[in-house]
Amino acid sequence: MRSEPPRAVTIDAFGTLVELVDPIEPLRAALADAGVERDAEVVARAFAAEVAHYVPRAHEGRDAASLAALRRDCAAVFLAEAGADLDPAGFAPAFVRSLAFRPLPGTVEALDALRARGLRLACVSNWDASLADALAAAGLAARLDAIVSSAEAGAPKPDPRPFLLAVDRLGTEPGETLHVGDDEADRLGAAAAGLAFAPPPLSTLPARMAKASG
Repeated sequence: MRSEPPRAVTIDAFGTLVELVDPIEPLRAALADAGVERDAEVVARAFAAEVAHYVPRAHEGRDAASLAALRRDCAAVFLAEAGADLDPAGFAPAFVRSLAFRPLPGTVEALDALRARGLRLACVSNWDASLADALAAAGLAARLDAIVSSAEAGAPKPDPRPFLLAVDRLGTEPGETLHVGDDEADRLGAAAAGLAFAPPPLSTLPARMAKASG
């Protein structure tokens, strides 16, 4: 972490701000509601296949139409792996409703402590256009000054564009901004955009910053 304290902090979403509530039972229930019974092992395997499909394509869900197409395709991957003969477009809304995110331990307290220090805060994440909705549902959106998804920026991290868009919205400069993230794409992308970098957990960041500036 740099010796001069930053004016702003950008933060990755999944794995840094939020975690996924275990979706296996909700997904099993969604399948059962559609007349398909599957055990937890099958559903877990199908979900893993969907995640592998979604992650490199998250930025493709840029608007309502492209997000609907991305969700349909993801549901299709899940259903195929689960051996469920259901219409992907019809199942996609139930699939999405089965996914919920919650703040990681200490996240709310850390955000409040950072804001109390006068720092501007943004989330910068490889996510589709629903990122703001997911953070709002997790109770975090109101604690952030800006929310930037790779879909909105037009490229995923480690491309510098998501970081630079966030910095622009925060009204700071890259050299005045610190990024926190749990992935190599966070470290590399922050460096490419001229931001400093700190690893998680976010819960300890206020104490680390206080120590660095003391």
